[in-house]
Amino acid sequence: MTAEVTPIRSEIDVEVRYAETDQMGVVHHANYVVWFELARTSLCSLSGFHYAEIEALGYLLMVTGVEVRYHRPARYGEVARVACWCERLGSRGMRFAYEVTRGDERLVTGTTDHVWIDRAKGRPCRTPETLREPFERLAGAEPDTGRS
Repeated sequence: MTAEVTPIRSEIDVEVRYAETDQMGVVHHANYVVWFELARTSLCSLSGFHYAEIEALGYLLMVTGVEVRYHRPARYGEVARVACWCERLGSRGMRFAYEVTRGDERLVTGTTDHVWIDRAKGRPCRTPETLREPFERLAGAEPDTGRS
C-alpha cells in the first residue's frame, strides 16, 4: 500500500487594483482567470521550469477549458490569496485547480484544463519526457521509474 501524496500548492497574493474593478468596486469576473494564470505560472516554476523555459523547449500548455465559481466578491484595495495545484495529470494534459481567498473567506474556486502542444508541429503531444517527472512531483504522483 502506498502513502497518499499531496499535490504541491503555489500561493500568491494579489492586491486588487482599481483597473480590475467595475463601477461597484467589485473585481470584474474575467480578472480571476488572469489571477489563475499568475498562480499557475508560479506553480510551474516550482517544477524547476519557468513557463518561458517550457516554451523554449518547444512545448505549450494550451488551455482547453475554464470553470469558475464565484462565492464572494473581492473589492478594490483588498489583498486576495490565489492558490493553485495540479488536480489531475494525464498522458497528454492536466487540470489545475484554484482557490481565491481573503483571510478565511473563500471568494472564488475554479479549474483550467490544458493539453500539451508540440510547438513545431502545432499538434497535441504526450507530456514531454523532460517535463514528465517534474510535473508528476507537482501533482503529488509518484514518478513511474519503470518506464521501458
